[in-house]
Amino acid sequence: MLKLIIGNRAYSSWSLRGWLACKQSGLDFEEVVVPLYDENWDRRREGDEFAPSSGKVPILWDDDVVVWDSLAIVEYLNEKSGGDRFWPQDMAARAMARSMAAEMHSGFSALRKKHSMNIRQVYAPRMPDPDVLQELGRIMELWAQARARYGGDGEFLFGEFGAADIMFAPVVTRIVTYSLPVPRFAPAYMSAVLQHPWMQDWIAAAQEEDWVIEQYEMPAG
Repeated sequence: MLKLIIGNRAYSSWSLRGWLACKQSGLDFEEVVVPLYDENWDRRREGDEFAPSSGKVPILWDDDVVVWDSLAIVEYLNEKSGGDRFWPQDMAARAMARSMAAEMHSGFSALRKKHSMNIRQVYAPRMPDPDVLQELGRIMELWAQARARYGGDGEFLFGEFGAADIMFAPVVTRIVTYSLPVPRFAPAYMSAVLQHPWMQDWIAAAQEEDWVIEQYEMPAG
């Protein structure tokens, strides 16, 4: 049976991606939540289960097979589940979806650093830094292109919920948490992501967590 080890649901954006990928696969899996940076963190990450990823989450075990990094988990589960659940069937759409997922995976460092994921909070609007605004503009451009070219009658980037939406789901939560400015078309897509049953389950579970990591809580004022 698959076993997915994840961090705090409130804060761990990569864990959210790995968890959504497991849900998207349709395969049964066990989830193990590990509180990030608690008093046992250093000792725990030295254990055999975390050794392949150097202590990072998410990490997916499939018996003796281990996969870490969210995009690698997406691709592994895509193969394991038959290759028809994650990416668009149309080759051009699939190429664009994979490019967008890869760009999300490797880019947007200002948004990640200055607006870390915190599902439990919604802060009053503040003007983002110029580098964050630039990255948001690029994300909105990608979303608009995907929706216009391949969204069709569906609610998601390529019509049906898939890997590209999985990769951008934490961005949606960041936009809400920090009340970041977006163009008129974006809220409909964001609402579709947030109202997805799996996202609702994740958000509800995050609200029930007791752990607080102060470095991911924005100071008041």
